[in-house]
Amino acid sequence: MQQHVIPARRRRMIVGISGATGIIYGLRILEVLRSLDIETHLVMSKPGERTLVYETDLKVRDVRAMADFSYGDADVGAAIASGSFRTMGMIVAPCSVRSLSAIATGNTDGLLTRAADVCLKERRRVVLMFRETPLHPGHIRAMAQAPESGAIVFPPVPAFYDRPASLVDVVNHTVGRVLDLYDLDAGLFNRWGGQPEATPPAAALARGDA
Repeated sequence: MQQHVIPARRRRMIVGISGATGIIYGLRILEVLRSLDIETHLVMSKPGERTLVYETDLKVRDVRAMADFSYGDADVGAAIASGSFRTMGMIVAPCSVRSLSAIATGNTDGLLTRAADVCLKERRRVVLMFRETPLHPGHIRAMAQAPESGAIVFPPVPAFYDRPASLVDVVNHTVGRVLDLYDLDAGLFNRWGGQPEATPPAAALARGDA
């Protein structure tokens, strides 16, 4: 009897870019996922498109070209709006307070928040790179409610034990830690091993230690 071999399907990740500052995180995630051969499905909110203009020299079409598939936020009939469309989950990078609140309460207002809500109801991982500071009690309540709904709130707080030498190093460390939550290792940063690394000569000179 002839056996039918089902071809392996590429793993899929949804990436949402909302209107908070820090669009560099979403862009870097798209780059790294492509290098890992993860099929990416991008949705940008209108405020996210506006932030792109403020924070980069890229056009919206440039960002859409970084993903395998892209959708407008008004396209609530897109594939990623259905639970039958299987994915690894979703990363919202950056995540505005409005998006976080909508996702936390299930009060979706567009494809970005709908896709996140679908992932949560299907028990898939959703990471929200929440960008807001300082925080008032309403923000904090929403941040507490999001994990109750199944999401992971991951503010992009930089770590310095790796002694970053550039903004790229800072972004890579945070992106690498986010991807760890999906068991994806792109080798973006040096992992803590219990002992500090030797101080690079350039860093010592910058501090005046040499």
